[in-house]
Amino acid sequence: MQRYEERLSAPRSWWFIAFLIGVSVGLIMLPFGTLPMLGGLIGGAALACVAVSSYGSARVRVVADSLVAGDARIPVSALGTPEVLDAAEATAWRTHKADPRAFMLLRSYIPTALRVTVTDPEDPTPYVYVSTRDPEALAAALTAVRSA
Repeated sequence: MQRYEERLSAPRSWWFIAFLIGVSVGLIMLPFGTLPMLGGLIGGAALACVAVSSYGSARVRVVADSLVAGDARIPVSALGTPEVLDAAEATAWRTHKADPRAFMLLRSYIPTALRVTVTDPEDPTPYVYVSTRDPEALAAALTAVRSA
């Protein structure tokens, strides 16, 4: 049973920048002729769009009894109480308060986040930091799974 799902997609401005990269590659290829210029425009834009899409394809889900953040699948039983982070606290936890051992699904273009301590004594990870646009709903989903 799925209780929460979110895709951390890249902002629109990044797609515009990907288009501009294609235009730049096309202009670089312009001295070689029209066909290479069109190939550079299409190829450069396509490669830049693939890069933006792959970076923005991270998903955050609460499925069954696990938190799935990107490639990580963490059992809710190994997590502590979730802490909702506003924009200022999220910035602090991804900069000067950050622990290098922590698992971070970080997207700098998303201002809010959720931080959950890892309570498993055999896991050296101190906490999980997940960028999310709706940290309250993610915290509620984790709390509901724990209480069920």
